[in-house]
Amino acid sequence: QVQLVESGGGSVQTGGSLRLSCVFSTDAFRLYTMSWYRQAPEKQRELVASVNARGAPNYVDSLKGRFYISRDNPKNTIYLDMNNLESEDTAVYYCKAQRTVGDPIVYWGQGTQVTVSS
Repeated sequence: QVQLVESGGGSVQTGGSLRLSCVFSTDAFRLYTMSWYRQAPEKQRELVASVNARGAPNYVDSLKGRFYISRDNPKNTIYLDMNNLESEDTAVYYCKAQRTVGDPIVYWGQGTQVTVSS
């Protein structure tokens, strides 16, 4: 069964750092663009960053310089390194996989909570 499992969320103080991980149970990891999204309370889910099969990242402008996305193809894993965290970064963070060859299948993880407090 194909699934994405996020981990690494938790509570951190303002200015702290966290690393999120997402493992994708597929034998075709290289065919997917992987992304991180987040959803804060009472707000819509928004894109944080994505990384294509070659490892080229793309970021939301407002998060450039603080958040870094990467992927490890042999481990079927992507990461999100979050630095200098702010209270506005508090949200549930979701991993998304979108197939880029053939049918544009999309999978979502169940999310991991990140809470930033002062």
